[in-house]
Amino acid sequence: RISISCLLPASWHFSISPVGCPRILNTTLRQIVVIGILAAAVSLLYYSLVVIRNKYGRAYRDKRFHRYLARVTDTEATDTNNPNLNYGIVVDCGSSGSRIFVYCWPRHNGNPHDLLDIKQMRDKNRKPVVMKIKPGISEFAGSPEKVSDYISPLLSFAAEHVPRAKHKETPLYILCTAGMRILPESQQKAILEDLLTDIPVHFDFLFSDSHAEVISGKQEGVYAWIGINFVLGRFEHTDDEDEAMVEVHVPGSENKEAIFRKRTVGILDMGGVSTQIAYEVPKTVSFASSQQEEVAKNLLAEFNLGCDAHQTEHVYRVYVATFLGFGGNAARQRYEESLFTSTGLKNRLLGKQTGMTSDSPYLDPCLPLDAEDEIQQNGQIMYLRGTGDFSLCREIIQPFMNKTNETQTSLNGVYQPAVHFQNSEFYGFSEFYYCTEDVLRMGGDYNAAKFTKAAKDYCATKWSVLRERFDRGLYASHADLHRLKYQCFKSAWMYEVFHSGFSFPPSYSNLKTALQVYDKEVQWTLGAILYRTRFLPLRDIQQENFRGIHSHWRSFSFVYNHYLFFVCFLIVLLSILLYLLRLRRIHRRMLHNSSPASLWIEEGLPPQKTTGPL
Repeated sequence: RISISCLLPASWHFSISPVGCPRILNTTLRQIVVIGILAAAVSLLYYSLVVIRNKYGRAYRDKRFHRYLARVTDTEATDTNNPNLNYGIVVDCGSSGSRIFVYCWPRHNGNPHDLLDIKQMRDKNRKPVVMKIKPGISEFAGSPEKVSDYISPLLSFAAEHVPRAKHKETPLYILCTAGMRILPESQQKAILEDLLTDIPVHFDFLFSDSHAEVISGKQEGVYAWIGINFVLGRFEHTDDEDEAMVEVHVPGSENKEAIFRKRTVGILDMGGVSTQIAYEVPKTVSFASSQQEEVAKNLLAEFNLGCDAHQTEHVYRVYVATFLGFGGNAARQRYEESLFTSTGLKNRLLGKQTGMTSDSPYLDPCLPLDAEDEIQQNGQIMYLRGTGDFSLCREIIQPFMNKTNETQTSLNGVYQPAVHFQNSEFYGFSEFYYCTEDVLRMGGDYNAAKFTKAAKDYCATKWSVLRERFDRGLYASHADLHRLKYQCFKSAWMYEVFHSGFSFPPSYSNLKTALQVYDKEVQWTLGAILYRTRFLPLRDIQQENFRGIHSHWRSFSFVYNHYLFFVCFLIVLLSILLYLLRLRRIHRRMLHNSSPASLWIEEGLPPQKTTGPL
């Protein structure tokens, strides 16, 4: 026999015995309805708990992949009717022209640990909102009063795409790079003053004195590093065991314990004129000398991407170095100037005419076999013919690295902090990609041994065979004859810069050469807007705090409130039903029991004595 009793909401008890169990088979219609209601309530509670658990249990898993999926599939037109979208504008004033980029991002989620989800705005045709004009802004150094008219078409273009109601809260940044850096400071100041004076008159964008400036090569490199890592989702700190982690000594907190967070990627970018390297330095660095320490201060950047200056999870220490003259085309020019000078000196000393006529050309190991080329300097012509010797070419160009015997140095003897080769990852852009993909067709994961073999085979191939392959369309669509002729040299140059200059071992396997990330060209302007708007989430966070609801707590309290509501609902429903059954039971007994005394006995009370008739 099982006895169950409860004091709330009314005092009741009942017993179940094996003998009474079969009586359920004789239940009335009303009892079936009651049991059905109870079953429905239990089912509703179970269903609600399962749905809530699935919805919020997936939230963390979905968040892991949200950034990646967004970057791959986010090609839809920007919804300009969405009032929760914010906008930002960056103008890249380069040496050959100026480009404007319009970015957008949804309202911040209120969590100070998360960054803004910034992405490039797309027009109705789903194309990125970008516009370029020529020439470069530095061409107006002699007439700075014309600069605002020069840049006005770009701003008008952005004004047409950003909703009018959002103009006054849309920040505008005009950032000038290489072309402006070479101008005298007085001319730089005159150009910037014209922009700061005239733009607010014609446009309502959020534009202050600090929004127009000439940025250094170091800043540009940091912005590029931020943009790449942001697109790759490396700033989303998770505890996922599948992600590569790195131990970080946060700058400014040397006395605290190291933290573990997602590993960021380094970038290598070799253009036509310069080569740049940027990567995070997770550990506290040491210096061989005080001079090296002084130089390192100009190469190491420490910054906080988070909106809270007291939070250190988004504090990064990044090494950035730019090497002028180490780009692919500039290196070839330096090499040819060296050939011209050294060959001319040998000819005068030995009385020879090497390279002075096409019948006795200089044998260049850095040109494909039997390929012909000419060098012109000071009205003189030097004739070259390729021998296609990749190994000899590497040996000849090694001195151009300008390496020193000092420890922790790279190209030109510049300081370079140690790279943890076993736990690091790099992306190679521009010439790193062109050298591996355009002709050799092996872009992507870099393998030094395979690359060396492919480069050797290419260099040793006769020029006539290479031309035939080119005519048959066997190379990349944008590869031209200039690429074919200098591929041998540039392959050797890229190899030496990477392995000899930056000291990456030939066994290093974590370099990926790429032209785009997730099918998109990532500009340094993305990193610039992300860094310069890093404090904007404080506005949303303060609004959330003012309302007394923190979004992070709200998401959990929503779940718990649902649990509590359904549990209370079920308890109250069961109590009411049991109470009604209790009353119904008493009422039936009162009707079916003719003797009042038997009713008292059945209820477990002593029978009441009644007085007989007088």
